Amino acid sequence: MAGLLTLHPKAFGLDLSDLSLKIVSLEERGKGFRLSSFGEASIPEGVIEGGEIRKEEKLVQVIRKAVAEVKGKKIQTNYMVASLPEEKGFVQVVQFPPMGKEELGNAIRLQAENYIPYPVDTVYLDFTVIPPSHNHVDHLDVLIASLPRTIVDSYISAFEKAGFTPRALEIDALALSRAVIEKGVAPVPVLLVDVGNARTKFSIFSGYSLRFTTSAPVSANTFTQAVATRLGVEEERAEELKRMYGLDSIEEKLGDEVFQAMAPSATEFVKQIQKYLTYYETHIPHQHLDRPQKKIKKVVLCGGGANLRGLPEFLMRFLKVEVAVGNPWVNILSASLKELPALPFQDSLRYSTALGLGLRGVKREVSDD
Repeated sequence: MAGLLTLHPKAFGLDLSDLSLKIVSLEERGKGFRLSSFGEASIPEGVIEGGEIRKEEKLVQVIRKAVAEVKGKKIQTNYMVASLPEEKGFVQVVQFPPMGKEELGNAIRLQAENYIPYPVDTVYLDFTVIPPSHNHVDHLDVLIASLPRTIVDSYISAFEKAGFTPRALEIDALALSRAVIEKGVAPVPVLLVDVGNARTKFSIFSGYSLRFTTSAPVSANTFTQAVATRLGVEEERAEELKRMYGLDSIEEKLGDEVFQAMAPSATEFVKQIQKYLTYYETHIPHQHLDRPQKKIKKVVLCGGGANLRGLPEFLMRFLKVEVAVGNPWVNILSASLKELPALPFQDSLRYSTALGLGLRGVKREVSDD
């Protein structure tokens, strides 16, 4: 998708959430790309709340320090491709009659308030036409994205005060799909589940486009807190036990206690996923796919929480669909590359969105989505 702001130069990717940021810079190598820089930093509680910047100067300091301290090559560019808070954004696929891009833009602006939950003069609007993956159609499928101007402007202000210029801004679901959807096309629809520390983001991708995105407060930290409460241990120890045993170590007494502690949260997680699988069946029937599907039959886990032992198997047991861990390198590393990236695979899951942003930043095209 064309970003809200788009220029030409190479840029690094910056993924922001309420409690952390991650940085990725890629460079071209043969037919693929390679990781040249990466890093992360914690954002103190209260600096960003619910996607809204509360303490701009503190955020500016965190960004500057994180960029200066990346691993690998020093970042030489001042341009970035950054994520914007998904909980403040809105995306929807809408049909329009065939028309030119300028005419389509005018039509979208005139009809925008029929599709978005905000007054049109208070948001930034962006759109892209989705090509059908099967057969020619007599209409346009258009993905419309909007974000409140106050939110976007506050992030631009913070980035510029940190000394950087956004080349493009996009909601993180778009960046995530760029990283994990091979070649940018899903012949059958998939549900992407990005399990973060504070929230889990759900998005449906089919054909060449994102179709739906939302988030919920159940998260990796939810499991940690459940272990800490039930076992009466400090959060740091609970995190250690969660990683050690996960959801598949019930044969050991301590492993079973950890499992029992996390089971209610895991069951709630199943319910959240099932809700969005059902949403697809009832709300998104209009698709142009090689093999039309009325149901989503694959769930792809991303984010640091995807590393939880036994999570895919637990979810498959109750959802009765394929559950797999996403590969955020699938569109970055060439198949012939034998050198392993400096960022191990399990760690890279936490960087999935940042890798998608970095991938856009290294591409030469002005509008690469």
